[in-house]
Amino acid sequence: MTAEPVSDQQQARATAEVPATVRASLSPSRAADFKTCPLLYRFRSIDRLPERPSVEQARGTLVHAVLERLFDLPAAGRTPEAAGDLVAPQWDRLVTEQPELAALFDAADPDGTAEFLRSASGLLGGYFAVEDPRRLEPAEREALISAVVDDELLIRGYLDRLDVAPDGALRVVDYKTGGAPREAFEARALFQLKFYALVLWRTRGVVPRVLRLLYLKDAEVCDYAPDAEELARFERTVVALWQAIEAATARQDFRPRPSRLCDWCNHQALCPSFGGTPPPFPAAAASADPLVDARSRPSPPGADE
Repeated sequence: MTAEPVSDQQQARATAEVPATVRASLSPSRAADFKTCPLLYRFRSIDRLPERPSVEQARGTLVHAVLERLFDLPAAGRTPEAAGDLVAPQWDRLVTEQPELAALFDAADPDGTAEFLRSASGLLGGYFAVEDPRRLEPAEREALISAVVDDELLIRGYLDRLDVAPDGALRVVDYKTGGAPREAFEARALFQLKFYALVLWRTRGVVPRVLRLLYLKDAEVCDYAPDAEELARFERTVVALWQAIEAATARQDFRPRPSRLCDWCNHQALCPSFGGTPPPFPAAAASADPLVDARSRPSPPGADE
């Protein structure tokens, strides 16, 4: 099947089907935010502060969109040339849907946009160096998946691609447009994929055989094979993480955790680690819909690039 982007109506239906015992929601991106820096989680999920899109994030979103649409083509037509032909139309679509992306480039300098599109096309070359899409028929693309754990926590997120083998084996594939990371950053990426693996295990009763990271910039593949015991431990970790978030919310205490990732943070001006002061804790935080994670939907494809 082909999984189209999930609409607000689809999400509303999914939320309506959640058991009455569920009282909270968590996505891998928001969970990773709290692990990285509790104050970042607060800024994004509680204060819901706006963030400037970056060129890197926009490039990631564009490449994800092209790779999704590539599989709409007949198998024989999934060539590097066909993927390249999708770049400009997909960028036009994204700018129409998200006008703020147009502000990334000076309208008086068309060369900036042209160079951006060329860089996206270059990353597609990295994709074709590690996979032949003519030999693949993904079961799902850009699909919203969710499961209830511990009877009270809804975990959900968007997976880039799910492949299903004839014997029923699952392979979760995630596209990364950055370079292959050092160990600490790879652990963050695998955390995201284990999150998806846990959802699939709980909803389908099958542990994915492979969690695959495709690093397009370096044309590298990272495969990881989880097992049921590991996913059971990971489930306990996710539940404990949510309990820590709930405790921090009750105390209104989200402290910064400085690291090298601060260099890419949109909120340094409000962070005590940089001499800033966070805004007053939102009075509506306690009464907010607990099933709405951060913004209106989990992070879009490419947002974590």
